[in-house]
Amino acid sequence: MKTSTQRTYLFSSVGVVLLLGLSWWFSPESTGVIALEKWKGVCWVGSRSPLLGPELEALKATGADALSQTPFGWQSEKNTPEIRWDTHNENKWWGESSAGIKATFDSSARHGIMNMLKPHLWVRGSWPGEIEMKNEADWEEWFANYRGFILDYALMAEEHQIPMLCVGTELEMTSEREEDWRKVISEIRKVYSGKLIYAANFTEFEQVKFWDALDYIGIQAYFPLSTKTDPTLSDLKSGWKKHLPKIDKVVRKYKKPVMFTEIGYCNTVDAAEEPWVWPNERKEVELSEEIQALCYEAFFETAWKESWMAGVFFWKWYPEGEHRDPDFTPQGKMAEQVMQKYFLAN
Repeated sequence: MKTSTQRTYLFSSVGVVLLLGLSWWFSPESTGVIALEKWKGVCWVGSRSPLLGPELEALKATGADALSQTPFGWQSEKNTPEIRWDTHNENKWWGESSAGIKATFDSSARHGIMNMLKPHLWVRGSWPGEIEMKNEADWEEWFANYRGFILDYALMAEEHQIPMLCVGTELEMTSEREEDWRKVISEIRKVYSGKLIYAANFTEFEQVKFWDALDYIGIQAYFPLSTKTDPTLSDLKSGWKKHLPKIDKVVRKYKKPVMFTEIGYCNTVDAAEEPWVWPNERKEVELSEEIQALCYEAFFETAWKESWMAGVFFWKWYPEGEHRDPDFTPQGKMAEQVMQKYFLAN
């Protein structure tokens, strides 16, 4: 006999599946894509300990209805093919373990919050965009290892009925190998029935040639918006207007809706100039909640309004409401108020 909580969970899951099944349509009159969904999401940080209960209620109160979960694989060197991962290791942080991922999905589904499973590679002393092999044999080995890594998470996503899977994140030097990626995607389709997306860096998405094999065009949208020391909202909106035609061109070519798989800004005065810079590199930079909030506002007043926009995931959201300075999170800052204003308005 099902409890009332279980019935709520099943209803939420079915609703998400139905929405994802009707995600967009192509308009021949405008030769553009019109997204029928608009997921309002955050990048959920896996916690050290099990959730207590109020964490997802606090997120839901902002108007958010989606989150991404990020387990990790590890690569010791950017030019070597070895990748380590263990989906059954329960000694890692709870929120990144298989049990934590399932519990977070189950709990969020009860609140009507859609999940995307978004495994990342952590590269020692580098970032995934610099992964590049030195010879063909190493490339073959790297892709064999990566297939093993991502297929394990595809199987997990299928088992837990997580409705969306990101097949890779910011793997800029590898995405040039179109046929290798098509093989990876084909293998994933054999074991996973949900929607697929790839999270291309903002410097990469125009060069990706396998968007047709996926359900969405995914962009890590850390586009630079202004070099001014004190930019206005108008300056930041003008910055977006320089980037949107490039996205529109890719949409028209592949006829797929777009999700910003990540976007975010630090609470510093230089947030709009180089949004991708890690907080540890900004420790000497003056703090500014105002600039961070203006960057959020500029996004909502420009890219968010595009017909092809199917969703956004803000980097990042701590379940415990953790705070440090500087940081990307909007929690407890003016940026959270901006996010909430627009999330609740739509």
